[in-house]
Amino acid sequence: MAKKIGQKTKTPMPHVDPGVRRHSFGEVATGYSVELARQEAARCIECKNMPCVAGCPVEIDIPAFVRQVAAGDFDGAFQTLSAKNLLPAVCGRVCPQEDQCEKVCTLGVRFEPVAIGRLERFVADYAALMHLSDTAAPAAPSGRKVAIVGSGPAGLTAAADLAKLGHSVTIFEALHKAGGVLMYGIPEFRLPKTIVQGEIEKLTGLGVDIKTNHVIGRTFTIDELFSELGFDALFIGTGAGLPHFPSIPGVNLIGVFSANEYLTRSNLMKAYRFPEHDTPIVRGKNVAVIGGGNTAMDSVRTALRLGAEHAYLIYRRSRDEMPARAEEVEHAEEEGVEIVLLAAPTELLGNEKSRVRAMRCVRMALGEPDQSGRRSPVPIAGSEFEIAVDTVVFAVGQGANPLIRSTTPDLPVTKWGYIVADPETGATQKPGVFAGGDIVTGGATVISAMGAGRRAARAIDAYLHRLPAGGHAAADAFIST
Repeated sequence: MAKKIGQKTKTPMPHVDPGVRRHSFGEVATGYSVELARQEAARCIECKNMPCVAGCPVEIDIPAFVRQVAAGDFDGAFQTLSAKNLLPAVCGRVCPQEDQCEKVCTLGVRFEPVAIGRLERFVADYAALMHLSDTAAPAAPSGRKVAIVGSGPAGLTAAADLAKLGHSVTIFEALHKAGGVLMYGIPEFRLPKTIVQGEIEKLTGLGVDIKTNHVIGRTFTIDELFSELGFDALFIGTGAGLPHFPSIPGVNLIGVFSANEYLTRSNLMKAYRFPEHDTPIVRGKNVAVIGGGNTAMDSVRTALRLGAEHAYLIYRRSRDEMPARAEEVEHAEEEGVEIVLLAAPTELLGNEKSRVRAMRCVRMALGEPDQSGRRSPVPIAGSEFEIAVDTVVFAVGQGANPLIRSTTPDLPVTKWGYIVADPETGATQKPGVFAGGDIVTGGATVISAMGAGRRAARAIDAYLHRLPAGGHAAADAFIST
């Protein structure tokens, strides 16, 4: 029998005042206290069908950990989370629970769903404060070696699961810090880097070897990881980091950035602390960010914190079609971001020094729905207008980096350059090679990439158990299924 419904709305998350936080890279949300967490967890009605579990890409036993929080058993709640999720402090901060586990919460049918993400963050932060650790013991060593290419959410999850299964795991990361998009793509005010590195330290505790500054396709090719380094299987989780720019005049002007470069300079290279850190970044006074997703929100809110007097978000559809999390849009508006809807740039104008000085835009109207289900934007003739800007950041999607596919000709890819892999197992048509996350699907969420890493880890484990003596080198004709 389900528990009687009590509080009908979510327990509010405490936040730093907008007037303070727009000038700081400190974290915006401050997290639940013990009292607030138990209050929110008590809202769960303990329904029998538990749809939230099916809504979680990494299969967390959500009712169990929520029940443990309500009872004050925070250690138990952490063990429940850790059984399925290597990165609870990350997921509790940046995963779109409103479109996954919370979306299908039974309580949410009539009232606000249980704040599962906020509770996950609370448990993870409590565990870090109390120095709790996962008590589950890994399996006995299997003698098999697995290489993970990329240390983003998919790669980290696959590495953790495979290490727990007893395999020897090595991660190869191109940049100088592990974490992938968690480090370079999400700003400090949403996801502190100390949180990410703390989660990654759990991997090294499992025996995972992390090699940074290793560009696979240059340092080693995929085939060399097998033939020269002796790996038995390989998982590619390199993400989709190739920036896209629109085909309009002026995109080569000085002061025009991709969101990838803008956020990497600010986040991973700490350019916002120049000259203390020696990677400079433009500190525009009038900054325009093009796009309507979470990356666009991260970029425009970063611009504010770097001192912009005007930070514009230019989006070609309406507010209802905006793919960014509603919470992030609200935070941006509270901080002073100026959102310009139903508009798109047509040209960037430069001065005599080839620096951007203005952006010419056109007003848009919404037409028929496109393949995404959103109504397509249509330009309105004669509606052009200009905005004075000195910095423009394009956050209009990313593609697959061509390096691995160019050095691995027998690895099939789609016409867009994404690796062709089985969605349930991550298996590619190249024996022993698996892939998952954005390099397969295109840009998606942190938690969906983690789910892909988990499914691939299970498939890799099964593959390794079927390998003949001598490993991959003795199985050239083996086709993974």
